[in-house]
Amino acid sequence: MSLISTRNLTPLPNAAGLRDLLRSMAMLDAILSPDWDGRYYSFDSRWAKGEQMASMRNGQGDDFFALFNSYGCFFKGFVHDSPVAASTIEPADHYRGIPPEFAACVSEPAFTTDNVTFCIWRSFADSGWTHNAIAQPPDDDPDGSVYLLSPLDGKPETYWKWAEEYYERDIALHAVKAVYERQRLTDELVTALNSELGIKQLRDDIRGIGYPT
Repeated sequence: MSLISTRNLTPLPNAAGLRDLLRSMAMLDAILSPDWDGRYYSFDSRWAKGEQMASMRNGQGDDFFALFNSYGCFFKGFVHDSPVAASTIEPADHYRGIPPEFAACVSEPAFTTDNVTFCIWRSFADSGWTHNAIAQPPDDDPDGSVYLLSPLDGKPETYWKWAEEYYERDIALHAVKAVYERQRLTDELVTALNSELGIKQLRDDIRGIGYPT
């Protein structure tokens, strides 16, 4: 199967599936990195009334923000050293045709919307993701969407391989699978991922992420 990108969004989960996936990935990061500053993925289930917000920051200037509301999902990505970032493409070009339900996202300061190399959106009722067709510089990954979206294929093995490299330690695949399946967290499951952590220390994270209990 081809890597996920703005050229091929078919493998990306639908809006509801992506919300569940990002919630699980944020929960895994919370277990593997109790220090919030060291986390890669995060999820705020109480971002605003009726809204949740997921994000990724790699500490090197690349990020994404995904807002979920009653309509669907708005997803904005930025890769600082991508050809699109260095091009003359205007941020407004990426946001043309945004549904009114996502209009506030385009001016949300927390999303640093002037820093954008691609933007996609989808309602819960849509059969596919939408983005603007923009002439891009020639490159295998001109807008950084392969880099940011390919990890979101919904496969626990994808996160597991990345996490072992990122956190530089062995990680139990069966525990990653359990969190991807949104199984109830137990001390046994938590310690399988981080032997220095228990369920009690995660209460605030569980509430903030909205991981099912």
